[in-house]
Amino acid sequence: MSQSIATTKMSSRGQVVIPEAIRDRLKLGPGVQFAVFGQDDVVMFKVVHEPSATEFARLKRELQRQARKDSLKRSDIPKAITKARRRR
Repeated sequence: MSQSIATTKMSSRGQVVIPEAIRDRLKLGPGVQFAVFGQDDVVMFKVVHEPSATEFARLKRELQRQARKDSLKRSDIPKAITKARRRR
């Protein structure tokens, strides 16, 4: 994997510019979405790609398999959503 290192600054509005050389190498354009992770003094951006239909189907099968393994039922979904929303 080829790596690039560059520096940038955060603006007073919390915006960070990804240096042009990195944008070009990774083919990042306007509208690209990122998941942002932070721990200690590390901030990491991960490009978020919409899964293909094949990948979505694979993910769905895996989630269904895990739900069966954990004995989850459809009636458990509203409770799980409520619990997750309380954590925010």
